[in-house]
Amino acid sequence: MTTNPRGPNTVDKHVGTRVRLRRQLLNMSQEKLGEELGVTFQQVQKYERGANRIGAGRLWLLARVLDVPVSFFYEGIADLAHAAGVAESDQTPIIDDFIQSADGVALAQAFARIRDPKVRRRVLELVRTLAAEEAEAEAEGASTQN
Repeated sequence: MTTNPRGPNTVDKHVGTRVRLRRQLLNMSQEKLGEELGVTFQQVQKYERGANRIGAGRLWLLARVLDVPVSFFYEGIADLAHAAGVAESDQTPIIDDFIQSADGVALAQAFARIRDPKVRRRVLELVRTLAAEEAEAEAEGASTQN
């Protein structure tokens, strides 16, 4: 089975995820965003899922409505493309789960309010350390069960 070259790809899905993230950070409904863009909320849903591609003019308008630079929608895409040993589509559920959880949105909102790059890096290091410690504890638990 061949994939549809006109269908959504990793970039389409990533851009849609970033649209959803920013909309949620602003506590804006899909209906409100649709009104601002002149489209239905169903169309906004399709953009956010990556089912429909977002054209250049619409992306520019989205950036204005969501008060971000156009580059915001592409942030992190290089990380997805270079993720070693991970299929492109394997990253989408992680991002979707994060954005769809109340904790994920709250964390993103709080993190976005931190302006000092050094503080942002320290927060990131803290989260990575906590995640590594949890992974180690799980590995130790699994090895003691064997």
